[in-house]
Order: sequence, then structure tokens, then C-alpha cells
Amino acid sequence: MTVTENRPWRGVLVATALPLDDDLSVDYDGFAEHCAWLVENGCDGVVPNGSLGEYQVLTPEERAKVVETAVATIGGQRVMPGVAAYGSAEARRWAEQARDAGCASVMLLPPNAYRADERSVLAHYAEVAKAAVPVVAYNNPIDTKVDLVPELLAKLHGEGYIHAVKEFSGDVRRAYRIAELAPELDLLIGADDVLLELALAGAKGWVAGYPNALPAATVELYHAAARGDLATAQQLYRQLHPLLRWDSQVEFVQAIKLSMDIVGRHGGRCRPPRVPLLPEQEAVIRAATEKALAAGLA
Repeated sequence: MTVTENRPWRGVLVATALPLDDDLSVDYDGFAEHCAWLVENGCDGVVPNGSLGEYQVLTPEERAKVVETAVATIGGQRVMPGVAAYGSAEARRWAEQARDAGCASVMLLPPNAYRADERSVLAHYAEVAKAAVPVVAYNNPIDTKVDLVPELLAKLHGEGYIHAVKEFSGDVRRAYRIAELAPELDLLIGADDVLLELALAGAKGWVAGYPNALPAATVELYHAAARGDLATAQQLYRQLHPLLRWDSQVEFVQAIKLSMDIVGRHGGRCRPPRVPLLPEQEAVIRAATEKALAAGLA
């Protein structure tokens, strides 16, 4: 068994955007084709039903079918769905659904309906761990207002509740503290625009946004950074950073979907409450995407 098979969250796992038709219905065939295309272009797997996949505005039936579609297309070993929910019981049910669909791991936010304290966070992950599928924590204190600081991550890992963490705080210093407190806890890059810094700090994977539009170049960037090939990595990072930084903006879903449309993929619209980009935002993203295309990065 390879390391990736044993720890399927390692490598480049794409937080998949969900293609929607003009009537805002889910294009499941398009999503299946997108998952296959990402793997064909070097990505190791997909993370459906994250924020980029607009899980908050899917019906339960749609959310389940998204997972089943990904598994049927590329195999459960490559699929790590987001199982976030307001309640721990519901999050556990989504973890069980993913497990039963054949997924090898799941990704879980802390409680995000309120500013949870440490005891609540521990109880939340303990409950979802009962689903008996490996859990990757997702630390996004910007959106959830709950910060999985290194000390808390070490506790969660020490209890056996989590195996890795998608780190979205943007604070690259945490990589070294996490490694000290929980050396067996895998650190995953959580924001596209700190990829180089966290890869050099020892990250074992990347839960990625912009490979939805530019998989080959972004995968090359990740692998160059992970092996310490700074000459290759820095050049690609500079070329791609005007796009990568959108992954940390409020409009990241709209931005990535627009870039997908420009490169000939099907991004499509977003469901409300997300609204279309402002003309000036669209112009910046369009120019950066076309520049990447001209540079042969697509």
C-alpha cells in the first residue's frame, strides 16, 4: 500500500467547483466529466461539498448525489467530501453517507453555527469520528470564527479524532508549531496563495481551488515546491499568484468559475446568495486568466 493509499488526503485534492446549468440545476454529467478531467491532468483526488462546491445551498438529495457521482467516476479512494453541518449529529450522518458511498476520508469544519469553545469543538469531532471514516479537520477561522489553533489540533489528533488538517488561517508560522506538537498530523495547504510557503514548511498535500481551471500548471507548482525545486516553483508561483490570491477572497467561487469558463471548462453561475462579480472584478480575473493562457499554463 502506498503512502497516498494509506493517507488518501495527501497530494493535490481539488475542492471541486460544481457546474450548474442556466436554471441553476446541478449538471451531474458535467461534474463527473470534471472529476475525471482533473485526475487525467495530474490531480490526486477531489473534495466535493466544500464551500467551493456550494454545499450550503444544495438540497440533501443533491449533496448526496454529488458524492456518489464523484465516487462512481474516479473511485472512493480519491474522494474526500466535506461533511460540515450545523449540528454534530448531521455532520456524522454526512460522514456515514460518505463512508457508505465508498469514500476513504472526509473533511470537517468545527461547529460553525456559533463561536464554539474548546470543549464543544472536541465533542463535535468526537461525535463525527464515530462514523469510522478518517477525518481531516478544516481550520477556517476567517469564516467560522472558530480557530483550530495548533494546541487544539494536537488534542484532537491525540484523541484519534483527526488525521490531518486543512489550514486556511494564512499564518504559515503555524506549520512549524503543528509539527512540534503533533508530528504525525498531516498538514494540508488550505489557501492557494500560501502554497509555496506551506509546501516548504512540510505540508503533505493541498486542498486546492485553482486547479479547477488550471490543473496541469498548478499541480506542477505543488510538486516543484514539495520537492524544494525553488527555481521552478517560484517562477510558476509568480505567474499564477494573481489568480491564486482570489482563493482567499469573498468572491472565490465566482472567480474560479469564471476562470473555468474562460479556459473552456464549464463553471457556470452560482446559486444565491452569491451574486455575479462586479465588472471591475471580472476584468481583473479575465485578464489574469488570459495571461496565464498566453503563457501556456492551461
